[in-house]
Amino acid sequence: MLEELMATLADPLDRLLGKKTADALDEAFEIRTVEDLLRHYPHRYASAGKELAEKEPPEGEHITIIARVASAAVVKMKNRPGQMLRVSLATDSQTVDVTFFNPQKVRHVIKPGVRAMFSGTVKYFRGKWSLTHPSYLILPEPRVGEEDSVVPLASIKGAGDLAGLARANQDPGAELDLSVFDRALIPLYPATREVESWTIMRCVRQVLDQLDPIEEPLPAETRAEHGFIGLDEALRTVHLPDTKEDIERSQDRLRFDEALSLQLVLAMRRHDNSERVAPACAPVAGGIADQFEEMLPFTLTEGQQAVAEEISSDLARPHPMSRLLQGEVGSGKTIVALRAMLQVVDAGYQCALLAPTEVLANQHARSLRKMMGPLAAGGELGSAEHSTRIALLTGSLPVAAKRAALLEAVTGDAGIVIGTHALIQDNVEFFNLGMVVVDEQHRFGVEQRDQLRSRAREGLSPHLLVMTATPIPRTIAMTVLGDLEVSTLRELPRGRTPIKSSVVPAKQKPQWVDRAWERIREDVAAGRQAYVVCSRIGDGEQGAGEDQFTEEKQPETKSAVDVFEELSSGPLADLRVGLLHGRLPSDEKDVVMSAFNVGDIDVLVCTTVVEVGVDVPNATVMVIVDAERFGVSQLHQLRGRVGRGKHQGLCILVTGSNPGGPAYERLSAVAATNDGFELAQLDLATRREGDILGAAQSGTTSNLRLLSLMAHGDILESAREFAQGIVDSDPSLEDHPALASMVTAALDSDRIEYLEKS
Repeated sequence: MLEELMATLADPLDRLLGKKTADALDEAFEIRTVEDLLRHYPHRYASAGKELAEKEPPEGEHITIIARVASAAVVKMKNRPGQMLRVSLATDSQTVDVTFFNPQKVRHVIKPGVRAMFSGTVKYFRGKWSLTHPSYLILPEPRVGEEDSVVPLASIKGAGDLAGLARANQDPGAELDLSVFDRALIPLYPATREVESWTIMRCVRQVLDQLDPIEEPLPAETRAEHGFIGLDEALRTVHLPDTKEDIERSQDRLRFDEALSLQLVLAMRRHDNSERVAPACAPVAGGIADQFEEMLPFTLTEGQQAVAEEISSDLARPHPMSRLLQGEVGSGKTIVALRAMLQVVDAGYQCALLAPTEVLANQHARSLRKMMGPLAAGGELGSAEHSTRIALLTGSLPVAAKRAALLEAVTGDAGIVIGTHALIQDNVEFFNLGMVVVDEQHRFGVEQRDQLRSRAREGLSPHLLVMTATPIPRTIAMTVLGDLEVSTLRELPRGRTPIKSSVVPAKQKPQWVDRAWERIREDVAAGRQAYVVCSRIGDGEQGAGEDQFTEEKQPETKSAVDVFEELSSGPLADLRVGLLHGRLPSDEKDVVMSAFNVGDIDVLVCTTVVEVGVDVPNATVMVIVDAERFGVSQLHQLRGRVGRGKHQGLCILVTGSNPGGPAYERLSAVAATNDGFELAQLDLATRREGDILGAAQSGTTSNLRLLSLMAHGDILESAREFAQGIVDSDPSLEDHPALASMVTAALDSDRIEYLEKS
């Protein structure tokens, strides 16, 4: 056996478990230290002979169950020669079928009445799930008054990947303490085919036996206020609880740790931001911003005015603004952002507007120039007395146009520079960058955003305004975007009519699909335009959202190219139908979008390239084909492209999913409301939280193992308040070393690096 050593949380596992086991844990879960292992919590617990897993686990999931063999019989295989062992397992809520294809090896071990742990991949057949040739471990019967349950590994009965339990420690005479299986509650861990739950359980037991007492990071008064147990007790008890109350108490404490780790990082970022120096851009009386407001043919909504004042006040301070501007689709975020940028230009600085796609960058350039008129014609004949220029910089610009844009940026002639990722390339320099506006912030990596912020002059940090038309649930705003002040636009501009939406089941009601094309013809005859959105471009490509929702067998999807051809030669043959997708050359995209803008195209068949920012007020109808392939927020974004003018907007969600199924119900929920904040909660409820965090944070899977963003808002609030108080008094956590170590405890190093950079 390995020499008995005492361990700390920071110790590498190869020192305690041996290189082979440590390497396997690293490869499967990136578990490298004692703390990594102890933070790999059980995802459920089994009682003696009773399986507490979900009743219908997902197809393909690797699960571990504990059950008693109800029956086991060798039968002939139907479709090929040979025999198999058909086993029925009894749990507290159901029977589970198990099949072994080598009955001679297991028939004398897997017998009726034995209690065992089985681990394998879930497969469904005719609505019932089963395990095929799982690995297994025969468990001892619960014993009373018998203390010695340590047995040699060589005498353990089991097979399949379970053999790794015995092989993991090759030392002669190695033993396994089977007393864990006599416990009232047996921990079951997230596992893989290579590293089974029982292997993790053995490793945890071995580490806990050698672990030094863990230093307590929380003050005694904080633990008393919340009724928390100590960290040492929590990390031990969560793996080896005696009662369900033990599980709850340990998880409550560890859940708070996860929230606190994140909130400490965010509080430190907020403090760091407050220490930076930014250009103070106070409003200038009679400047471009004032002239722009005088030119507007309408009055800003009360919400727009209130948010504009918040931003204006931030810009006037000598510390960088970090503000999120969120609002419903069509709520007027762009005009609020433009007003802010002109305040910065008045102060003698430049602004960079970063868009996620070239289509949107071009759209912004066109709409801002149109709104500003002579104010955007600086240096040209007929320009206003106080004016600037708007430069557009994208990767596909002709060389001459790109050089001209680069020159306008570096000389300062362009007060506003609009672009895509090309804006953050090394060869782009600004004369005096004072503000960065990021449209649809979730589309950009933090490294990209950080690069752009570094373009300011030495010693200055530009102000940052992040815009999103995807409303952020409060708990997400407290975590993912917890270092940003949040401004919200809820009301639509005056005269804007809410969009009507309807769901069309294509298989059951094909005549309704025909009616959708008729409706487009009617609106075009009335002088208006329409979109037809598809989930993919052409053959061999996954549809948008195709990997997000797998609860139903998805039907074949229609590509944009095919739909364009069908409509052009069929129901819309006499209309002007255009095609727009991401594979078109950039100049062709711009030509198509410009033609649609000016009304030379009646119906635009497209992909999600029009999802954000595209503004054609004359478009009134949108048909979304294979709507089940899109996410909730994505559908809300897409339908926001219609009804942006004085006419009623209509969105038709065409789906191949069956009425009454989860996908159809999700679409019905989208059709039932235009409230993006309500839909954001639905989106959070119907997607894995790790996906939400991944999209909005670093792109890695979530490391919030116990904390639910849906269920634990109160814990996030408490952790945020505590973290802010600590960081206010000790910004670097020098006086709180245990809390400083918590910053990396529940979150991986890549995510911390992400949070610090952003």
